[in-house]
Amino acid sequence: MRLVIARCSVDYVGRLTAHLPLATRLLVVKADGSVLVHSDGGSYKPLNWMSPPCSLTVAEPAPQDAAAGVEQVWTVQATRSEDRLVVRVHEVLHSSQHDLGVDPGLVKDGVEAHLQRLLAEQISTLGEGYTLVRREYPTAIGPVDILARDPRGATVAVEIKRRGEIDGVEQLTRYLELLNRDPRLAPVTGVFAAQEIRPQARVLAQDRGIRCVTLDYDALRGVDDVASRLF
Repeated sequence: MRLVIARCSVDYVGRLTAHLPLATRLLVVKADGSVLVHSDGGSYKPLNWMSPPCSLTVAEPAPQDAAAGVEQVWTVQATRSEDRLVVRVHEVLHSSQHDLGVDPGLVKDGVEAHLQRLLAEQISTLGEGYTLVRREYPTAIGPVDILARDPRGATVAVEIKRRGEIDGVEQLTRYLELLNRDPRLAPVTGVFAAQEIRPQARVLAQDRGIRCVTLDYDALRGVDDVASRLF
């Protein structure tokens, strides 16, 4: 992982356009290829980012940029689209590189682990004709919660959260990108399943072709009989 604190401006160009004016920011370049732009506020969320697969190139500025004080131009180009993140670096205040090693992955809390087991046992919750392949399907970047087959026999990767946030959609996106490289599994579609899914996460999931499923924990446990409800 590379950490750079720099005075920079940032432009996102593609399906969406966004501009961040000149300011001091933290640039994070991760080993998986992703590049994130953070400020000193705004909680944990980056101001802008590019998810893998993508490529980063660092170039000398054009004469017009150089005249404005730009020292480097970072271009982060998405592999599967025309989207790109352009960072114009005016001054590097700090730069360091760190090897974090292999991450053991997220350890789920009790509710998420229980949801995973219950959904695996009641895989038809995803739809009629779904069948379970296995829980905790191993990949090079961590285990997929559930691998299943849809009624047509196509592979489905399921990510389960207690509360569905954008981070969970990003996590499932990385799994799908990896699984779709395996000819034995491809094409692989995704299902993002949670007790509650935030609107922003739902929009991002839909944009990436990922289906969202809201899980009723009590119904899966058999505490709430859905069939006997009056409303």
